Amino acid sequence: MADKDRSGDDVPGDDELLPDAAAGDDAPETDDTPVSRGGGTAVAERTKDDETPKTKRERKRTGVFGRIGGFFREVISELRKVIWPTRKELLTYTGVVIVFVTVMTALVAVLDYGFGKGILWALGGKS
Repeated sequence: MADKDRSGDDVPGDDELLPDAAAGDDAPETDDTPVSRGGGTAVAERTKDDETPKTKRERKRTGVFGRIGGFFREVISELRKVIWPTRKELLTYTGVVIVFVTVMTALVAVLDYGFGKGILWALGGKS
């Protein structure tokens, strides 16, 4: 039922699957051919021969300290992408967590006390 509300742009019909092949166009695809998947567009890319991963010899050249420095540079780069909360948001979130944990702890304590009394009563222990 929800599918009826969606536009048909994401999934072409059977007659639209291969428009170039139906027209007889045998032109090969280039490396920069736009590709549409999942509603977004991307560019099909192929790896070049000069873009091969580093060999063992090239990795050894950097050394231990070079690799450690590279690691910290990447960590700092990723931390710059983080959206940090404001002070007000941080205090709000902290308050919500403290209230939630307090309520859940009280609930568990009440259930524990109740079940404990119930088991002692059922087994004839002192209440």
